[in-house]
Amino acid sequence: MQKPLYKRILLKISGEALAGEKKTGLDFTVIDSVCDAVKECVELGVEIGIVIGGGNFWRGAKDGGDHMDRTRADHMGMLATTINSLAVADVLEQKGVNVRVQTAIEMRAFAEPYVRNRAVRHLEKGRVVIFACGTGNPFFSTDTAAVLRAAEIDAEVIMKATNVDGVYDSDPKKNPDAKKFDTLTYNEVLARHLAVMDSTATSLSMDNNIPIIVFALRDRDNIRRVIMGEKIGTIVKED
Repeated sequence: MQKPLYKRILLKISGEALAGEKKTGLDFTVIDSVCDAVKECVELGVEIGIVIGGGNFWRGAKDGGDHMDRTRADHMGMLATTINSLAVADVLEQKGVNVRVQTAIEMRAFAEPYVRNRAVRHLEKGRVVIFACGTGNPFFSTDTAAVLRAAEIDAEVIMKATNVDGVYDSDPKKNPDAKKFDTLTYNEVLARHLAVMDSTATSLSMDNNIPIIVFALRDRDNIRRVIMGEKIGTIVKED
């Protein structure tokens, strides 16, 4: 039987992807499918940390605009990531998967506070760990949080599951001739301002030499396929 290519991964899921066709809120058909895929990978012996965005409820500076203080708007975004994390945790538990939610901002009635050593111990015991509240600081995206947590837990790869099947040279929804990349370097992403992750997240990933694989979430089997080493989506790594 083929073995997984990766032992420990950080799965980054966009909030918008969890909304499905509704574009907002939670689509439990999508969440159920994602959790089935996560369960399969756990059963293969893969240790999984998850960071989920909050864009299906609130996108900090974008939704706050000129109407709110940026810091407060970002705090609301952290709460949105917690809603998503608790929803995914609940569905995983229903499927018999051991899971812990850890928050960068203390919410002891809802979840554990983030402690790196405790998170690693959970992973070693086969538990899925969902990291909520981003980095716990305003002005940082959940992409940056995903890279930070990946570095802290010594993840071998960051798997970014989105609504798009990879990285393109322009928006494929607007440009039918957009070119999809199979492989990119961190420097190419930064120089061309490609929509992989924000520049802070990309630089942090480059500094810690953690590959990023961007792929579409719509096919739940993609999560397992990436973990098994199948070449799908776009991989960003060193030369």
